[in-house]
Amino acid sequence: MSEAAIVLAGGRSRRMGQDKATLPFGDETLLDRTVRIVRKVVPEVLVVSREDQPRVGDFRVVHDSSEGLGPLAGLVMGLEVMSSERAFLTSCDVPFLKPEYLRLMIELSQGHPITVPLVDGYHMTTSAVYTRDVLPIAQELLAARRLRPLFLVEAVDARIVTADDLRDVDPDLQSFRNCNTQEEYEQALRDAGFA
Repeated sequence: MSEAAIVLAGGRSRRMGQDKATLPFGDETLLDRTVRIVRKVVPEVLVVSREDQPRVGDFRVVHDSSEGLGPLAGLVMGLEVMSSERAFLTSCDVPFLKPEYLRLMIELSQGHPITVPLVDGYHMTTSAVYTRDVLPIAQELLAARRLRPLFLVEAVDARIVTADDLRDVDPDLQSFRNCNTQEEYEQALRDAGFA
């Protein structure tokens, strides 16, 4: 089964106050870093962005025609255009995403329509693997404006991956650490040695 990554970069970054995708992280942007990491594992990478976002980086960009509807809309857009049979969905602001985590998630996803981590009681729906088979259900949810990705997880026989299942490849679960606020971003820069 062929694999892709769908990188969500079309949000308005309201909590950050500026476009997260283009924020510098060392000598690259947050988006460039995320794309570079996922490319170590999967051959096909799709970045879902808004039409008004500047084009940056060497990657395929798909514009979200359902702007403002959140990650489910981005997932639908990516699943519609990808050539692979399943995709790892991620946001663009996860600078500590580990390739080993991504490889394990793909391995664990064999035979399941969705494979999603459950960490601290939360389904990590934007760090999960989705097969193209779930596209019709996702499209129906989107049309009905049932926009929470968890609705899609609940609609299929999803494989739930626990935090303990992941600790061998990501002991501190850094792959889930994102930069939603200026404080989180600045702390990530310090932890990475960039500030």
